[in-house]
Amino acid sequence: MSATQILLLVAIYFVVLILISYFTGKEDSNEAFFKANKSAPWYLVAFGMIGASLSGVTFISVPGMIGGQQFAYMQGVFGFFVGYIFILTILLPLYYKLNVTSIYEYLEQRFGTVSYKTGAFFFLLSRVTGASFRLFLVALAMQYIVFERIGVPFWITVVISILLIWLYTNRGGIKTIIWTDTIQTLAMLTAVLVAIFLINDRLDWSLSEALTSEVFAKKSKIFFFDDVNSTTYFWKYFIGGIFIAIAMTGLDQDMMQKNLTCRNNRESQKNMFAMASLLVLVNFIFLSLGALLFIYAEKFGLEIPVIDGRTRTDLLFPEIAMNQGLGNALAVTFIIGLIAAAYSSADSALTSLTTSFSVDFLNIHDKPKETQKPLRKKVHVAVSLLLIIVVIIFNYLEGNVVSNLFKFATFTYGPLLGLFAFGILTKHQIKDKYAWLVALLSIVISFAITVLPENIIGSYQFHWEILPLNGLITFIGLILIRRKQH
Repeated sequence: MSATQILLLVAIYFVVLILISYFTGKEDSNEAFFKANKSAPWYLVAFGMIGASLSGVTFISVPGMIGGQQFAYMQGVFGFFVGYIFILTILLPLYYKLNVTSIYEYLEQRFGTVSYKTGAFFFLLSRVTGASFRLFLVALAMQYIVFERIGVPFWITVVISILLIWLYTNRGGIKTIIWTDTIQTLAMLTAVLVAIFLINDRLDWSLSEALTSEVFAKKSKIFFFDDVNSTTYFWKYFIGGIFIAIAMTGLDQDMMQKNLTCRNNRESQKNMFAMASLLVLVNFIFLSLGALLFIYAEKFGLEIPVIDGRTRTDLLFPEIAMNQGLGNALAVTFIIGLIAAAYSSADSALTSLTTSFSVDFLNIHDKPKETQKPLRKKVHVAVSLLLIIVVIIFNYLEGNVVSNLFKFATFTYGPLLGLFAFGILTKHQIKDKYAWLVALLSIVISFAITVLPENIIGSYQFHWEILPLNGLITFIGLILIRRKQH
């Protein structure tokens, strides 16, 4: 596709989102921006959250996992499902009972101001780093695909990307996100299904023939119990998946803000169960696409893309979609799907960061009524500028540094897991002023454990199980600073 065609696609896509914003953002109030007036249909939220749970990275990397671990990722997905059940039975009723705008308000009511600010701070750190990392990767891809050809520098690509997000989230906030996420999820799934159909057609298979073929079976092993040291070991993936879901969905303002837009706890629980069920199916479809991509590559002698001397299986999907002559339908849906996957996580991150900073640090609800909306708009602009700065900084760092920053940011969910677990599972109070220190030490200790030399941990490879370990370290630290009961 030409640069002009790609730019036209991007323009049409964002025109649609801005139109949605126009109709959903007519009520430009903080209540609509933060909670969508608690009027969002649960089924719409559930479908849209599929896109928000994925990202531009997931869109291309999950199919690429097949090359190294077949369908092992499904073990983690089954863990996600169990984690979501915990969220809908324990956390959602708690949030609705307390009627919170930011979920970290629970920590203030349970422990005190320092714990509250600590939880909110680590969310902000995680989301700024995570959202910037994902935006960086997508902006880099767009720069490579189109903007480099027309002489646009990278920093302008970044500014344009975030400006477009700001335009359609500025008024409606989460109320707009509920609808745009639905469109973006639909775009993503359409791209995957079109790819599956066209690749099967080129392989001269029906869908049932593909799924039951011997070559597909060789690439679709799900359960791995043989090597406890491997990252694909079942219990690592499954247990890690449970805690990933609890921490990165149930304790994440970005994801929970969508749940809190439902009319009541019951509808929010329906939303969560529907989303959990759909996510299992969607991930299986992504992995099935991955198997077909590798089968296609092997049959037609296609080399896996290599960048900087490294084989990049996550680039196999874009390579086949854009360069293998499977038709404009696949190229078009792939680009729209990639943009949708990227921006469905970035736009909700911008909204949730605005919400968290306004509520958790500026105490916006305590400000004079007439200043609340202008303050929220200023925060929205400031967060947008912050994301621009961080993404541009990423471009000047070495690839390994950026990846490690993103990896380190995922550790910040451990303290949230420990704080909420201690609050829910015990009746103890803590010496609140030390909560930040416990959280910081738990991250440092957890990160240090993952980089222990082989002469200490042997060939053991850490995977998602580091998250519950991080949470456990925080939990133990909170026991050490608990107040004595009289």
